[in-house]
Amino acid sequence: MIMPEKQVTEIDKSLRELFEKGKLAYERNNLDYAITLLQSVLKKEPAFYECREALRATQFKKQDGKTSFFRKMLGSASSSPQLAKAQIAVRNNPTDALDLAESVLNGDPNNIAAHKTLAAAAMKLDMVKTAVLSLELAFKNAPKDKEIGIRLGEALVAARQTGRAEKILKDLAAEHPDDPDLYQAYKDASANHTMQAGKYDTLEGGEGSYRDILRDKDEAVRLEQEQRTVKTEDVAERLIQDQLLKIEVEPNNVKALQKIAELYTQKNDLEKAGEFYQRLLDCTEGIPDPTIQKDVDNLKIRAIDHKIQALDTNEAEYESVKQALEKEKHDVAFESCKKRSENYPSDLAIKFELGVLHYEREEYREAIQLFQKAQANPHIRIKALHHLGRCFLKRGILDLAIRPIQTAIGEKEIFDDQRKDLLYDLGLIYEKMGKPEESIEQFKLIYEVDIDYKDVSDRVDHYYANL
Repeated sequence: MIMPEKQVTEIDKSLRELFEKGKLAYERNNLDYAITLLQSVLKKEPAFYECREALRATQFKKQDGKTSFFRKMLGSASSSPQLAKAQIAVRNNPTDALDLAESVLNGDPNNIAAHKTLAAAAMKLDMVKTAVLSLELAFKNAPKDKEIGIRLGEALVAARQTGRAEKILKDLAAEHPDDPDLYQAYKDASANHTMQAGKYDTLEGGEGSYRDILRDKDEAVRLEQEQRTVKTEDVAERLIQDQLLKIEVEPNNVKALQKIAELYTQKNDLEKAGEFYQRLLDCTEGIPDPTIQKDVDNLKIRAIDHKIQALDTNEAEYESVKQALEKEKHDVAFESCKKRSENYPSDLAIKFELGVLHYEREEYREAIQLFQKAQANPHIRIKALHHLGRCFLKRGILDLAIRPIQTAIGEKEIFDDQRKDLLYDLGLIYEKMGKPEESIEQFKLIYEVDIDYKDVSDRVDHYYANL
């Protein structure tokens, strides 16, 4: 069910009157009554955005800034029956999820889990402003949380606030240079911002004309006379042509060359993308920028992915050929990363990336050395500690496996997916050490906030069934 936000003029008169009473109760500081009225309006008109803003302001006024940092973080991490129900309702009854999440926020307007749940429900209903409202509050409380940052970026793009989305994701990507999902989210937001800034998105939707974006009237007339239908491919090609004009004047324009290479990559024209990446490398003095080199390396990996996707699943040798290509893909990634590590010996993010590849190859001794160095980078320290613990676990050195993971948990303030992963692995280590009580405590901490995470539900249920 799609439910874009509504203006006050689109709301039924009786509900508008309740809304006005709620605002009056807010002004008179009768906050509990105001919350009751405003939430009752939203229950009947979930898309009434101005009412949701008023409810949020009332929730915070009731809190009155007296919540301590510890309580805020604890409240954000903790669960409640309403929150658990809201998380389940998101899938099939997003409107119910909105109401349940608001009930949680009535008592703790900083609750990160509730805001994430509310935003997920809002996005399902195409209520992008509502999603942005909650995700901005969640991101304010957890500014380094990658998952929230990506979701906020997606919501901002949907709300056509592409500039803000690009900045948020760019800053996060700089802090987590080894995260491919975050990197791709930033690239997507950047492309959307370019499209919006140049009004190419309105062209694609049939809402504008090139006359709006071209100063050259003769060119505008020529394009109009062609009466061409503008599609996504045409928009990308137009952007490429704009950048080609720049490098005709300035052949070594690094930004233009990089943009062309990225656009050809998005079009899956990998041959052309490779051509312009090579030009980009050729005009770079000495060792190229590591981000550019990584883009070039990723191009090789994408080419292998295309080969895998082109395989015929009905062929008798499908599995063996696929395995060979997967191995080739991993080997290319490993050798490329190894070369980048040699070129940039002080780049700890690359060392971490190489450590992960060694870990995947079951070369734990080499991985340990790299993770031990990578933990000095504050942006990837927790992940490096986590992988360090995993390496010791794989080698059966359980006492050494516990230490870095406990350190990482101690430094991880937000109860997000990364903290769940850490607690889960700590539970596995305690289990292998023959410490069932310590083990189940870790799984119970996850169970309290996310009953669907991996197999924690089965583990906890089995534990209590056998008491």
